[in-house]
Amino acid sequence: MLVEKKTFTIEGFKTFNGSFLPQVQIGWESWGQLNTRKDNAILVTHYFSGSSHAAGRYQETDPLPGYWDSLIGPGKPLDTDHYFIFSCDTLVNQEPFNPYVVTTGPASINPETDKPWGLDFPVVTIADFVNTQKALMESLGIERLHAVMGPSMGSLQALHWAVAYPEAVERMVSVIGMGEADAWTCLGLQQWAEPILADPNWQQGDYYASEPPLQGVLQTLMQINQQALSPELINRTFFQHHPMEAGPLESIQEDYRMVKRFREDCQERAKLADANHLLYLIRANQLFLAGQGSSLKEGLQKIQAKCLFLPATNDQLLPPRLALKTHELLLELGKNSHYQEITGSWGHLDGIYSITSQGELIRGFLEES
Repeated sequence: MLVEKKTFTIEGFKTFNGSFLPQVQIGWESWGQLNTRKDNAILVTHYFSGSSHAAGRYQETDPLPGYWDSLIGPGKPLDTDHYFIFSCDTLVNQEPFNPYVVTTGPASINPETDKPWGLDFPVVTIADFVNTQKALMESLGIERLHAVMGPSMGSLQALHWAVAYPEAVERMVSVIGMGEADAWTCLGLQQWAEPILADPNWQQGDYYASEPPLQGVLQTLMQINQQALSPELINRTFFQHHPMEAGPLESIQEDYRMVKRFREDCQERAKLADANHLLYLIRANQLFLAGQGSSLKEGLQKIQAKCLFLPATNDQLLPPRLALKTHELLLELGKNSHYQEITGSWGHLDGIYSITSQGELIRGFLEES
């Protein structure tokens, strides 16, 4: 499938914390056709370092398709012969310098100053991501989603949708997710922010006219990538690693071969990323509480949708206990909720690369009346 990146503009956007943005732009992509009743729409919400590119290719020569291409397409669990699938780039997307990402954030131009917003950009939340998607949905004439689903940070958006707009969501699928950021998760996310904050080039977020804090960004991305993978997968990938490698034994300045390779892989992503955008994304995840109210239970009480939770057994980033807690609270509240773990060797990324193991379960959940 070839797919086109489209741009949606909102004139005047009020954030969850009461700030005002004169204009917001987000990118979006779609697959399949919206029917005449406009009741076959499924929203796919993306993960932390992802974008709206959930399936297909922009051009035939692209080496890889979108991240959930195994799920989305004709005859697949998210069957584009029956459903209209759409997905949006979030605000403060990690990669504002990616030509296939359209986002508004600290690196965007503040129309009042004609300079990048920097830290003058307001703090945004998962609720704000959802509200930009809601505005797009309304512009398409869609009143109710057949389903909303996403992995990792996408699962946070999907769950918030079901809480914030209960009458607009029929089904919610949370893949490798959580219902709220507990103290442990908040502290773990903070470790991603620290390398950027410690980089002297960060300059309190005011670096757009000078050298950007690329070392901080690189270290952050290396942390994120390691934590998203399982020890089993890393050991299998770098199976030739030996602790007594000659270079590191001879010099403290010499890195292991596998460290060099891992760093090189992350450097490619760092070129497209922005330090402030990463900090704002981290904060949005730290602030997450489904419904953004006083408690998780209060938020979940509002849900009308049928819910499905698919955590990954070997996930060390967002372990299954976080999804299980939310599922059990929903059952306690008398809600319709189902739970199934994804088994695989990818760790957190089983929600991306092992999702086909749950394909028929997802298909049945979407078809269930």
